[in-house]
Amino acid sequence: MTKTKITKWEPENFELEMNTHWSFPKRGDWATHDAKWRGNWSPYIPRNLILRYSKENDLVLDQFAGGGTTLVEAKLLNRNIIGVDINDIALERCKEKTSFNYDGANGKVYINKGDARNLSFIQDESIDFICTHPPYANIIRYSENIEGDLSCCKIPEFLKEMQKVANESYRVLKKEKFCAILMGDTRIKGNVQPMSFEVMKIFENTGFKLKEIIIKEQHNCKATGYWKTNSIKYNFLLLAHEYLFIFKKV
Repeated sequence: MTKTKITKWEPENFELEMNTHWSFPKRGDWATHDAKWRGNWSPYIPRNLILRYSKENDLVLDQFAGGGTTLVEAKLLNRNIIGVDINDIALERCKEKTSFNYDGANGKVYINKGDARNLSFIQDESIDFICTHPPYANIIRYSENIEGDLSCCKIPEFLKEMQKVANESYRVLKKEKFCAILMGDTRIKGNVQPMSFEVMKIFENTGFKLKEIIIKEQHNCKATGYWKTNSIKYNFLLLAHEYLFIFKKV
């Protein structure tokens, strides 16, 4: 397989975000990033988070590695990272996306098949920063028959299983370190289901302290065609934001 020639290794005119409203109209096309993994987050998000909440040579964890965006950014920014996913297709993509060599990108990437609810291969209080983007219950299903895939769960079961994710996150993270999680909401029969805040409460009840709530604007949410018609007909607004929660283990 011929690899795509990389001509840009970092974002142009990058500046750290300074307030609690983040908006990235351009997804980010540097290094090996692309938008081909459905639901993956913009690389601007993990870049901001990694730079703000970790330092070079720290050990980062993304237990929902998915399309590999966080892993690429950690390698570029000289952080070591453990990427975990339950889906073999995701793991193969992660390996492909992080196989590059670039002078100055010295972060080590460790890719593991595993379950975010059971990180027994990671020692207690060994992680410097958690930076992850879980599925939003079954809004986007990443498999049909993988046992333990949280993207196959309806909301009540998803929230129950996220308690286990929170427990493991708390266990592996060092004291006084940070855990960043992006979550979104959905609608059922026209009514908003605030999954994001339910997850926030789960992590708080586990022992994390909430440091920041960031509203992350979603793009490509214009009301056109089918959705415009139904938005007016059934009187609902299109969800155009997600919540980025920053927790601290104290």
